[in-house]
Amino acid sequence: MTAEELREYADKIDTARASAAFKDMRTAEDARKLVMDRMSKRIEVTDKMRANLLARIKAVAVDGKTELMVLQFPVELCTDQGRAINNNDPDWPETLTGVPRQAYEVWRDKLKPAEYRLTAMIVEWPQGMPGDVGLFLGWGKAKAI
Repeated sequence: MTAEELREYADKIDTARASAAFKDMRTAEDARKLVMDRMSKRIEVTDKMRANLLARIKAVAVDGKTELMVLQFPVELCTDQGRAINNNDPDWPETLTGVPRQAYEVWRDKLKPAEYRLTAMIVEWPQGMPGDVGLFLGWGKAKAI
């Protein structure tokens, strides 16, 4: 194999890798759009969903933990792209839309009176920018950082 043939071969490999990476990026973007579409609309909360959440909480509590991420969603479901959450603004719930807003309302109306906590933080940082938000349900004593 000559040096020129080796360069051509390497170029073809690079092109194939770039094509595969682009396809993966497009697939991920399509999946994100689907999540956005589904989570932008309120859903019917079923007894099965409630039972599933309770089972997850119990399983985590049995392990001695006092917090569970109950929802992860794109920052685009916040009216400010997650800025209030990232800056720990006490009014961050007002920026929520769709299913995240609905989850907050369930916590506010049903779980907060039972002394559960709800916190939010940016959990994904693609290319250094806020990507996904996590909503965390807590119980028991909050751990100091």
